Amino acid sequence: MFDKYAKLTCFGGVGSVTGANFMLEIDGKKYLIDCGLEQGGNEAEKKNYEPFPFDPKEIDSLFVTHAHMDHIGRIPKLIEMGFSGTIYSTPATKEISALMFDDAIKIMMYDYEKFGTRPLYERPSIGRALSLWKEVDYHMDFEVNNLKINFKNSGHILGSSMISIKHKDGNNTIMFTGDLGNSPAPLLIDTEEIGDVQYLVMESVYGDRNHDSKDERDRKLQATIKKTLDRGGTVLIPAFSLERTQVILYELNNMVEDGRIPSVPVYLDSPLAIKVTGVYKRYKKEFNELIQREIKGGDDIFDFPRLTLVKDVSDSAVIHSIPGPKIIIAGSGMSAGGRIQSHEKVYLSDPQNSLIFVGYQAVGTLGRLLLEGLKRIKIEDLYVNVKCEIISILGYSSHKDSDGLVSFVGTGKKTLKKVFVAMGEPKSSLYLSQRIRDEYDINALYPEKGKVYDVEL
Repeated sequence: MFDKYAKLTCFGGVGSVTGANFMLEIDGKKYLIDCGLEQGGNEAEKKNYEPFPFDPKEIDSLFVTHAHMDHIGRIPKLIEMGFSGTIYSTPATKEISALMFDDAIKIMMYDYEKFGTRPLYERPSIGRALSLWKEVDYHMDFEVNNLKINFKNSGHILGSSMISIKHKDGNNTIMFTGDLGNSPAPLLIDTEEIGDVQYLVMESVYGDRNHDSKDERDRKLQATIKKTLDRGGTVLIPAFSLERTQVILYELNNMVEDGRIPSVPVYLDSPLAIKVTGVYKRYKKEFNELIQREIKGGDDIFDFPRLTLVKDVSDSAVIHSIPGPKIIIAGSGMSAGGRIQSHEKVYLSDPQNSLIFVGYQAVGTLGRLLLEGLKRIKIEDLYVNVKCEIISILGYSSHKDSDGLVSFVGTGKKTLKKVFVAMGEPKSSLYLSQRIRDEYDINALYPEKGKVYDVEL
């Protein structure tokens, strides 16, 4: 006879958007869902070096929702601290995670050599993590000890999943959403419905606000780009290497082909984004029907005239010497590091140019400071006066907005007993919790970090 009450503990992903890390204890075994980095400036990142609030040796298995670093970034550290269980995710998530880890360790070693910053983990830990990693397709039921597991498509990024867990002798299911896609998305299949689920642990990044509509989003991007290019300026787009870059390439492809913006040099200045785009091209089956038809019709949706893929850092510097209007897409998406900063040093001080944010900017990041209107910023060792036009277009977010999140909960309202609203800033999580209670009369709460909650499976 099993103890029908499992114990849920939120060790990360509460009080902030990043650092997703949840534990489920049942039948004397401990399981983790995600093991991500805290992001958002130096203070947040210092937390990644702190010991885990549990013993990694005691963890039986790790289930991964998707390959963003705030969901996978501490997995190699978990390995170094003694975890030796099995890691489960979709095939695309494993493949992209390998690229993300490789990029992260390169940055860590650069910081170590330049600043003496201790790496969070060593490279061999990445190999050990990948050797423990097992791929499972969407909708394929599988068992781990006494648990029945299933991955549903969350529509957030390539390979992203919602993880349903049920005890083989129980009646109830708990689902961990990871991040939820802003469906209908330009590239991916829509987020699936919740189904027969009693407990939900969900994200709330945009729980207190809505995005622009698709038409408004596209209009803003096109208008800003055209206006900037017409005045001879440069467009900077700090873009996350995973999903956002691929969406922006697709949108630029359409604008150039339709003649809606001038044909100017476009630089994708991110080796990681280039590699991830290659993975996207291999997973066409996970695109929505419209995209699959375009591909079958012969359109390379991620390529167009005058697009240059910039792999070497020496070639990145050359961009600045090329005269005339241009578009530069570079990481990181929050301007917290990477090649975008070298371009911001050059272009932020010119009012002819524009900086377009197409995603969430975490508290403490350079992107957040720029978005809040700071007019003088420090990038590495250089102070820059900000005079360029700064635009935020939240419609390109790969996260659901407040209405989308509430509608998503509505797909499970017949069976849901309790919703844990996490993975958002407190204001956002609390607002969404109240909306869910008001609109569906479902017990929705904002969980406390480290507190143990009983879940009846």
